Amino acid sequence: MDLLALSDFNLVARHGSFGQAARAAGRPKATLSRRVAELESSLGLRLLERGTKGLKLTEEGRALHVRTASLLAEVDETAAAIAAGGGTPQGRLRISAPLLFSQAAMGRLATGFAMQYPDVRLEVTTEDRAVDMVDEGYDLVIRVNPAADASLVGRIFLRDHLVVAAHPTLVQRTGDTPARAVVRGQGGPAHWQVTTPAGPARIAIDPVLHLSSHFMVRDAVRLGVGTASLPFSLVAGDLAAGALVAWGDIDGPEIALWALYPSRRLLSPRVAAFLDYLRAAFPLGTAEELAAYLAG
Repeated sequence: MDLLALSDFNLVARHGSFGQAARAAGRPKATLSRRVAELESSLGLRLLERGTKGLKLTEEGRALHVRTASLLAEVDETAAAIAAGGGTPQGRLRISAPLLFSQAAMGRLATGFAMQYPDVRLEVTTEDRAVDMVDEGYDLVIRVNPAADASLVGRIFLRDHLVVAAHPTLVQRTGDTPARAVVRGQGGPAHWQVTTPAGPARIAIDPVLHLSSHFMVRDAVRLGVGTASLPFSLVAGDLAAGALVAWGDIDGPEIALWALYPSRRLLSPRVAAFLDYLRAAFPLGTAEELAAYLAG
C-alpha cells in the first residue's frame, strides 16, 4: 500500500472535500484526487462517494480512515521526535481505565503526569468493558486480569488480592452458619473459600446488602452491617488501624493490573512516558505499595 496515497486519503477524509484538503495542505486539488483514485484502484475498493453535494466516506472508507489516521499521526510524531533528538512527549493521550482503579488512584496519577508533561493532552475515561482500542481511538488501556489478546502487548504494573474484612464487633463464622455479608452487584457465590493463619476455611454468606461499587461496600463494612470480600489495598489502612479485621484471604487468582497497547502500533513517546510514569509510581507493584499510595 502506498503510504503517501493513504496519507492523502486521510487528509481528504478529515476535511470532507478535495478543495478544503488542497487548501489546508497547499497542494493541487487534482493531485489529491488522482492519489485517492490510485489508492482505490490498488485496494479494489471505493473509499469515497463523489456526489453533487460533496464527498461521503463509504463504509470501507470510514473503516480505513478510523484504523489508519492515528497510525499515520504516530509515524509523523515519531519521525519528528527522532529528528529533534527525542523531543518532549506531546499531543493527545487517550486512556481507558477500570472503575475501581480510576476512583482510587487515577485522579492523582493523571494530575501528576499532566504536571510533568504539560504538552500532553491527557484524556481518561472509566470503562470496565473491554474497549476496542483501535476503533475507539484509545492509546492505552488499563485492565484487570484481561483475556489473552494477540493484538495487544503490555505489562503488569500492580498486583493485589482479595481479603474478607469485617467490623471487629462481628462474630467470625466458618462452616455452614452464614455470615451477614455485603456484596458487589447481584448474584455471586454462596460461600467464600479462604486461607487463614489456621489453614483453609469455608465461610458461608447471607447477602444482606447489594451495592454497585467497592467503595460503597467498604463504607458499609466499616459501619458493621456485614462482612465483605474486598481488595487488600482498599482496606489495608483500616486493618492496620484495627478499624476492620481480616477473616482470611480469598483463595483464587491474584488481581493483576495490566497496561496494554496495540502491538501493531509504534509505541509513541507519550505512551512510553505514561508507562514509565506508572513504573515510577509503583516500582514494586505490590498490594502494599498500592495501599500506601491510596493512603498518601
